[in-house]
Amino acid sequence: MKLIIDVDTGIDDALALLYACASPDAEVVAVTCTSGNIEAGQVAANTLALLDLVGRGDVEVALGRRVPLVRPLQTAPETHGPHGIGHAVLPEATRGVSARHSADLIVYESRRAPGEVTLITLAPLTNVAVALEREPELPRLLRGLVMMAGSYRSPGNTAPTSEWNVAVDPEAMQAVLDAWAAHPDVGRPVALGLDVTERAKMTPDHLARLHAAAGNPPASPVLAFIDDALRFYMEFHSRYDGFYGAFIHDALAVAAALDRTLITAEALPVQVELSGALTSGETVTDWRRVWGRPANLDIAVEADVETFFGRFIERVGRLAASAPKVAS
Repeated sequence: MKLIIDVDTGIDDALALLYACASPDAEVVAVTCTSGNIEAGQVAANTLALLDLVGRGDVEVALGRRVPLVRPLQTAPETHGPHGIGHAVLPEATRGVSARHSADLIVYESRRAPGEVTLITLAPLTNVAVALEREPELPRLLRGLVMMAGSYRSPGNTAPTSEWNVAVDPEAMQAVLDAWAAHPDVGRPVALGLDVTERAKMTPDHLARLHAAAGNPPASPVLAFIDDALRFYMEFHSRYDGFYGAFIHDALAVAAALDRTLITAEALPVQVELSGALTSGETVTDWRRVWGRPANLDIAVEADVETFFGRFIERVGRLAASAPKVAS
């Protein structure tokens, strides 16, 4: 499957990129960057360095819009660390970002291979909203859109009812919903919200299994990166959520994009709250269908997390085992 992955790398974005690079059923066409967890320039630096780490310097990395459509940018250093990758340190990338803007890249690659590219968004929807301004027919050009976005039947993680990627740029999320709704003959976007992604809770036991799957190499740069990045993430969740582990939201979204059978989805009408004093960024979902509006989003309501973790450990373990070792 041809993938363009839009990121704000981010610890769980990094794990998602590792999963995509480790998946034989994925062809990563490009990675596009926007601000969210951290500012877009640092997002691009993290993404380039991570791809270099696993020998994927062939993947184009583009920089997009640096601020949300309307609102001032908010970032999350308390969650992901000052540089977005927790305690991890990566060697500086040996290459720079693409000459193409993220939105232009998304539009061009979708036009070049109509019906073949799946767009996965693991960040605020800013780049996709800009791409839609430049090409309103984008929903018809893509094979599909899979988003880690929203909170539909669960509490939020930014405000009481809002999820981070939507809350950072709610106008962009609404623009995406409106654009796809304008093409009712095109498949609806798929959204994995906190309802399912918070079931993908990575624990120290999963990390131990990952090391074993990689053959417990003594000096694996990939495992060292994962350990150091996740240690920060797990410390954050220990302080704020009462468990020592980490929700790896974005990796589950990539896995579900590659294999839709990992999730069960329900088609429902959704609108984004843009002006609520307490609820801005909420993905308001008509579960009882009282609006009488057509469904505009396929919302994941169940996820096969056990199968997902088995694949994550096997695939990323294999990637870690094959990556160059560092000197002892």
